[in-house]
Amino acid sequence: MSARPLPRTRARLAVLAVATSLALAGCGGSDDDGGTAEEPTSSAPASPSESAAEPSTPAETSEAPSESEDAGEQVAAPVYFVGDGPSLAGRSRGPVLFREFRDVDAADPVTDALELLLSGDALDPDYRSPLATPTAAGLAGTSLDGTGDQAQVTLELADDSLVARPAGMSAREARTAAQAVVYTVSGIAQARVRVFATLDGAPTTLFGVPTENGLRSAPELDVLNLVSVSDPAEGTTVSGSFTATGVGSSFEATIPWQVRRGEEVVLDGFTTAEGWIDGLYPWEAEVDVSGLEPGEYTFAAMTDDPTAGTEGFGPAEDTRTIVVE
Repeated sequence: MSARPLPRTRARLAVLAVATSLALAGCGGSDDDGGTAEEPTSSAPASPSESAAEPSTPAETSEAPSESEDAGEQVAAPVYFVGDGPSLAGRSRGPVLFREFRDVDAADPVTDALELLLSGDALDPDYRSPLATPTAAGLAGTSLDGTGDQAQVTLELADDSLVARPAGMSAREARTAAQAVVYTVSGIAQARVRVFATLDGAPTTLFGVPTENGLRSAPELDVLNLVSVSDPAEGTTVSGSFTATGVGSSFEATIPWQVRRGEEVVLDGFTTAEGWIDGLYPWEAEVDVSGLEPGEYTFAAMTDDPTAGTEGFGPAEDTRTIVVE
């Protein structure tokens, strides 16, 4: 096992931690609700995939927006922030994970991604990071042992600011915050990385979530929002038409979408994802905005609600601000 000391306020995980491909895929499936595991294998079914030839590749992060123009220096990495799940008639799903693809240093993508998460630097104002607390000192160092699904990443906490669950934070919120770390690291490594937290070299908790046996990524449908927009990114300028992409798990694979100006729906339609029920599957939609006046709009992708609000929490939704030229 190798390690290296890091500045107190910066999350540092060397590129050695990414021993697998940087094809940037997230990892679904888990041994239990809390995402902990004593063994590296899981009895949960494999997550769905874009490719039938690779059923073990999770679909949730199998498609990504284009990398930056300077592909030699940056890659697009999935960073998982926390947002509010759907709520309806007093029923709420609670906090869930939303994904942003961000350009990060190709030589050290996990470091940059964790820094974004620990700072709460989300582009979408609907997202947040519970780990970005005023008193959080971040990580003192990291270490890696193993490769692929056998990899174990240890995060050495700089102090105890991330150890206990803060006052006012529910147990579910704490588990979701911990899963944001696991999904981000696992998504970049393209493996079900097991994450440990230590303080002064001894095993400890992360927001009160035990890590002595390692935290694994919990099942997608348990912790992720049921629809996610990959493209367009927040604040993208569009003209004519654009291709919206993302992943979702919706009734009969139907993904409705809308373009709104304020509260008014000015365009709507739907597309079909590659699957549903057992995970999040890729979807794609062509959106023609050529008839809209220039200005700021909101693009929204949703899940279908066959019960019309009589059951469940209502449709899940993910939005992006777009600017029509």
